[in-house]
Amino acid sequence: MKKKFTIILTLSILLAGLTIQSCGTKSNSQSTMDSSEIVVPEDEPEKIELTFGFIKLTDMAPLAIAKEKGFFEDEGLYVKLEAQANWKVLLDRVISGELDGAHMLSGQPIGATIGFGTQADIVTPFSMDLNGNGITVSNEIWSEMKKNVPMEGGKPIHPIKADALKPVIENYKTTGKPFNMGMVFPVSTHNYEIRYWLAAAGISPGFYTESDITGTTDADVLLSVTPPPQMPATLEAGTILGYCVGEPWNQQAVFKGIGVPVTTNYDIWKNNPEKVFGVSKEWADKYPRTMVAITKALIRAGKWLDENNGANRKEAVEILSRPEYVGADFEVIANSMTGTFEFEKGDKRAMPDFNVFFRYNATYPYYSDCIWFLTQMRRWGQITEPKPAEWYAETAKKIYLPEVWLEAANQLLEEGYLTEDEIPETDGYKPATGDFIDGIVYDAKDPLGYLNKFEVGIKDPAQ
Repeated sequence: MKKKFTIILTLSILLAGLTIQSCGTKSNSQSTMDSSEIVVPEDEPEKIELTFGFIKLTDMAPLAIAKEKGFFEDEGLYVKLEAQANWKVLLDRVISGELDGAHMLSGQPIGATIGFGTQADIVTPFSMDLNGNGITVSNEIWSEMKKNVPMEGGKPIHPIKADALKPVIENYKTTGKPFNMGMVFPVSTHNYEIRYWLAAAGISPGFYTESDITGTTDADVLLSVTPPPQMPATLEAGTILGYCVGEPWNQQAVFKGIGVPVTTNYDIWKNNPEKVFGVSKEWADKYPRTMVAITKALIRAGKWLDENNGANRKEAVEILSRPEYVGADFEVIANSMTGTFEFEKGDKRAMPDFNVFFRYNATYPYYSDCIWFLTQMRRWGQITEPKPAEWYAETAKKIYLPEVWLEAANQLLEEGYLTEDEIPETDGYKPATGDFIDGIVYDAKDPLGYLNKFEVGIKDPAQ
């Protein structure tokens, strides 16, 4: 309350000064106060009225919770949240300044900064969540795929690898039919995750080239872009045979009886980064204190979502089900947000880490997360030329801002909202891990060595 009062009082004094000036007689030497004379106290945000964009997915939750639980207001921020039509519109509006910041795909700040698609300097101080995606196939494809899935007690053994899908795809190729699947955006986690899952089984998801921006060169599976809320309808229409998307759009297919989720991205890469909060670099440089204040509110929201073993998740689901946020049925959102996930109808399994918003240092923007996405962009040809190993680290440090996160976290520590053990001691890199569906070990400090481990994908010699 103190911070809000200070800002309101400061604005009141400024407005009063402007009013007095406008009422008095001005001499030639007297002029009205201009913006350069309005000085914001050094401990207050430079900009307090903000508009953020999001896509209707459950992982926008930190934004909704920070607003609804008053965490933004505690920082003296007055935030408007606006749903966007698709990821391209969202990014374009951040670049143009129509939005102050947004819920973004992890690959969006990276793709924009390196010039894949739209060229713009976008940065992030905050990782919004871990996991949260699934791969769903139509009922027809599942009935064929299921024949190749190991069973136990009458139920499929998870994780289900794309090896079970490979014979189905080969049959389509033999009969001359395309095998079409959907993902949400060329630089989305979903694109890289479905490609990873397919390639681990020796299935080519296609390559991007200078003349093929669709990424379908030499593809066994044709991947195309579909906005998340349209995935179930597109599947039902038969335009695509499966898709990779975030929630609640996998569970929606189960509820509608039109498809079956076969794996989650938790099984593709355990505790993988998903969305980030992104702003333009110009905006971040202009409003550094506001950037810290936003990050503080979002960290608190992430903690609220995960604390007490998810005790707040039911309330979160109620908030997210409102039409101004995700707008899906309470039951659909709750199916994954409350620690379970339903595969075949009736096959609901405990999955406490399907959505993670704070645990495992989920909110910290690790350089190693950024570098993984860069390796996948190179693997599939979105980065068209070989890069030296140091380029990956240098690029990550331009985009990810752990220093902003740490400043926000240390302020929260002083204010009693965080404890010391909730602030990681790190150089920005996670330890090497083999927690992938193919068991290949990822070490962010050796990106070229990592690229060369894959059977399917572009390889670069060590430089």
